[in-house]
Amino acid sequence: MTGATGARHRFRRLGLRTRVTLLFAVGSMAVSVALAAATYATARQFLVHQGETSIEHQAFVNGSLILADLRSPRPNLPQDLLNLDNGPNTDSVVSIDGKLFASSVTGRSNPVSPSLQALVSHGTPATQFTLSSGAPALVVGVPLPSVNAIYYEISSLDQAARTLRFLLLTLALGALVMTIAGAVVGRWASGRVLRPLANVAQAAADLAGGELGTRLDTSGAADLSRLAASFNRMADNLQARIEREARFTSDVSHELRSPLTTLSAALGVLDTHRDEMPERSRKALDLLDAEVHRFEAMVADLLEISRFDSGVAELSLEEVEAGELLHEALRAITARTRQADSACEAGIPVETTAGAERLRLLIDKRRIERVIANLVDNAHTYGDGVRRLVIEAPDPAHVRFVVEDRGPGVRQDERLLVFERFYRGDASRSRGGTEGTGLGLSLVAEHVHLHGGSVWIEDAPDGGARFVVELPRGHEQVPGPSSEQTGTRQRGRKSSPALLGTAS
Repeated sequence: MTGATGARHRFRRLGLRTRVTLLFAVGSMAVSVALAAATYATARQFLVHQGETSIEHQAFVNGSLILADLRSPRPNLPQDLLNLDNGPNTDSVVSIDGKLFASSVTGRSNPVSPSLQALVSHGTPATQFTLSSGAPALVVGVPLPSVNAIYYEISSLDQAARTLRFLLLTLALGALVMTIAGAVVGRWASGRVLRPLANVAQAAADLAGGELGTRLDTSGAADLSRLAASFNRMADNLQARIEREARFTSDVSHELRSPLTTLSAALGVLDTHRDEMPERSRKALDLLDAEVHRFEAMVADLLEISRFDSGVAELSLEEVEAGELLHEALRAITARTRQADSACEAGIPVETTAGAERLRLLIDKRRIERVIANLVDNAHTYGDGVRRLVIEAPDPAHVRFVVEDRGPGVRQDERLLVFERFYRGDASRSRGGTEGTGLGLSLVAEHVHLHGGSVWIEDAPDGGARFVVELPRGHEQVPGPSSEQTGTRQRGRKSSPALLGTAS
């Protein structure tokens, strides 16, 4: 029972098309084997019956001739046995008072069994299948009581056996051909039947990858058209819901900018009277100022994400050197950082492979600087600081920017999740959960994907996490924004996890 259950389980694990093909092949084999068996049994019965009837008739005729010879005044039995009308594979034996006289045409040994001799000696004609010189043979015994003799005729069935063997081989080859033909037909038929399902699976994969404009053709067969219509309604509802969420995010982000501007202005006024405040008020003012700036950063990130979500994110391409881009990004980080121990250019070693620093890229400089800044800030916030920055050229068509930190690294099961929006890993939770918004790395993935690049996480050689950003160098590898579909932003957001795993 366990073996049968395991076999069924293994069968179910096969692909549907493979299972259909196997079923067609097994069905064809079963039908062809059954037909072959029936054909062989019928042919065998016919050949044996026909041969037995013919041999019996000839034996009685030859027995009559031997009886006539034995009744003649001067019988010559050996000569009469040679003169019988026998085939090339037939022997004749006459027993007279226990003495045997045999023809010498084939020189066969006497295959007449004692049981057959006893039966015929009592006056009953009988037949028996036996082996003569290793070949099947039919022995016919004809009693001749008037002369106290018995006539035996031993006829070889080797020709019939060869015919049956040839027929069996032909039927076996036919069954094999039918089995292969059944498998071919099953493969073809399953492909025809499953092609619409493959289209549905591909459409679902495209939809999951962010192609919200994906729809199925509903002009096919009635059953499939209902499936296509249901899929299209699901896609419409999903697209409408995502668009509503995108509009909500964008509207909320825009609405928050006005009160944030007011708060920032009020904080500026309070900051001018900082010296007049008591110590507790100054600490409260610092906390409020930090939270307002954090809130401003979150709103700015949400506005940036809303541009991806609405499909209006565009690239402003310009040609820059890789090394120059990296150093400008570090200078920008230093300029806008309030804390002296945060990311700064002076404290971060920069390494380059041969010639990589001088490679020129056609990119949106603002977006890639933001990518580098977010990775550096992430390393300082969650990775105990940046160990080094590296510029690599894995091939002539790509450039990699690598940020290595000193932290504990990122677990394998979190290396895709950290690029999701608002995901807060164990490191952030262990630090109190107030340092970041959970949007920095998701924006990294969005910006990189918009350039046609990829980003992933590795283990650094010296410990810690290694964030790798790979970008194409040339214009032909940089895809332009697609304003024809609202699915542009989903391609940036949903496809990025697939790109995250493209480390090489």
